[in-house]
Amino acid sequence: MNKKSILRVLIGCLCAAFFMVQGCKVGQKYQQPDLNMPEKFRGDTLAYFGDTSSISQISWKEFFHDPTLKDLIDSALANNYDMQTALKNIEIANKWVRQNKWNYFPEVDATIASANKQYRSKEFGSGPSTRWYDRKGTKAPENMFTYLSQFGTEIGFSWEIDIWGKIGNAREQLTAEYLNTQEAKNAIQTNLIASVAKGYFNLLMLDAKIEVAKRNVLLNDSTLQMIKLQYEAGEITALAIQQTESQRLIAASLVPELEKEIVLQENALRILIGEMPDSVSRGTSFEHLFAENKDISLGSPLEIIRNRPDVRGAEWGLVAANANANIKQAMRYPSLSLEGVFGVNSMLPKNWFSIPGSLLGGIGGSLTAPIFKNKTLKTEWEVAKLERDKAEIDFQKTVLEAVSEVSDAVVTVEKLREQLEFARLRVENSEKAVRNASLLFKGGYATYLEVITAQGNALDSDLALVELRQEHLESYVDLYRSLGGGWR
Repeated sequence: MNKKSILRVLIGCLCAAFFMVQGCKVGQKYQQPDLNMPEKFRGDTLAYFGDTSSISQISWKEFFHDPTLKDLIDSALANNYDMQTALKNIEIANKWVRQNKWNYFPEVDATIASANKQYRSKEFGSGPSTRWYDRKGTKAPENMFTYLSQFGTEIGFSWEIDIWGKIGNAREQLTAEYLNTQEAKNAIQTNLIASVAKGYFNLLMLDAKIEVAKRNVLLNDSTLQMIKLQYEAGEITALAIQQTESQRLIAASLVPELEKEIVLQENALRILIGEMPDSVSRGTSFEHLFAENKDISLGSPLEIIRNRPDVRGAEWGLVAANANANIKQAMRYPSLSLEGVFGVNSMLPKNWFSIPGSLLGGIGGSLTAPIFKNKTLKTEWEVAKLERDKAEIDFQKTVLEAVSEVSDAVVTVEKLREQLEFARLRVENSEKAVRNASLLFKGGYATYLEVITAQGNALDSDLALVELRQEHLESYVDLYRSLGGGWR
């Protein structure tokens, strides 16, 4: 049998072995675990949510109406450093996914030039390479004779056949990790949008609080002047002036405190949008920042798995862990590989490229199996299975927390709406009490204590209304984010 026949038989055997083992994939195919999802969210009593589009499907540009807030969010998405880092992580993961496709091809290496000369002495136990000395036309010395002389240039390849699906599972793992980085970016985006919106609402709330404080200072100034007149007329004591002044100072001291909080909040917002500390512009209205009463539905809890980036990311983490367990299992089985080399090789440099005399060629195949690795491979496989179990637990925990978070947000929205109605009634009542107390005081039917008490209650009720209004706005943002809205 000539060399060509031997080569054909070898290639044929290897190809037959390759196609026979293609069906020998090992490992467990990923299946989504049973999540025991409820049919609806607890506390879903928002009667004004019609069965129309789910809130999570609405783009943030449609959810928010304030143009200034939209500009801030746009800047944050473009310049925020966490977002930029997330995008770089996506690029890195994409590079590895694209590289994995090349693992199905053989590795090829080239040795541009190699030289190997080895010397021995007579005690080595073997004679010199007499053919080399014959070609040189010299007699071999007894000590430090040339034992080996090779000069070559060659191209070699090695190709591991993916018998047990190691490369396929690696591709699945890398793809899951890539998609996980996408979901990580989406999660950062939803949290970033919520943080910018809440910071913006806080600024509006602080502006409104300053207005309340300044208005109350003016009201106290007017009351103080009136009490001073009565003091001069001898109708009341100096204690009335002192207590009224104390009430005025309480309202006045709020102004610098609120101004400080405004600067701190502006700086925090500027950090979110990736810019140096500076002032932040806001819209002219505290109302109609988004469509609070638009007919939208919460959707079913099952939609959380498709909408929430953290839930989707946790599932991709489980897919990656499952693929990694399959890879570790495949590492315990034999591997089939092909190897070959082609080039030129000679004993003397002058014959280096003497064609065909110095031609070098070879091809081979091997089926290798691990036998004793100190139980390392089995331990790695068992640990990988446990890591997969941990990833499944993390996925289930993330789903549970997501459903609970939506339920919390739903109840908060509804109860804050009820509280707002009481707060508005309280403000109306406090305003009436201030007017009546002033009129009664002027007519001599009320004391100064009743006046300053009414004004103190009015200040507290106005500030409480502003804070509740802010909490109500933020609760809608929390509901939107908890349902997975904001990354589209």
